[in-house]
Amino acid sequence: MEVLVMVNFTRFVEAGRVVFIASGPHAKKVAIIVEIIDQRRVLIDGPCSGVPRQEINLNKLHLTKLKFKLPHGCGTNSVKRHWLKYDITKHWESTAWARKLHRKSLRAAMTDFDRFKVMVARKQRNNILKQFKLKKPDGKIIRKKAVQK
Repeated sequence: MEVLVMVNFTRFVEAGRVVFIASGPHAKKVAIIVEIIDQRRVLIDGPCSGVPRQEINLNKLHLTKLKFKLPHGCGTNSVKRHWLKYDITKHWESTAWARKLHRKSLRAAMTDFDRFKVMVARKQRNNILKQFKLKKPDGKIIRKKAVQK
């Protein structure tokens, strides 16, 4: 007897789906699918994120979990109205994906001295954590025996 396992896939290419542009001149920006042209290309628009209305290959996009009600083929002004109505920028920035990208860009912009300060802060934090881990419940500190050479 065969058992069919169905995968519950939820990120479909559809009008109103928010996409992240992975490559091209508008890389690392967010837009909305306005219309599906064929199985490889879609029409996107991002009036509030700086992405002009354009046809783009699906290989250059990543589908996000965000989807909003948007009529097929609506104009840029209508897309902008829906963008502001649903506050897509806020929804995108609250996702773990966007936060991770933001952290990555902050790290890339760090200077040598900034990296040094982070290293010192991590050492201090780890020392504090180590002190709490070495204490017994009654408050006494557990001493490690020195290794004899």
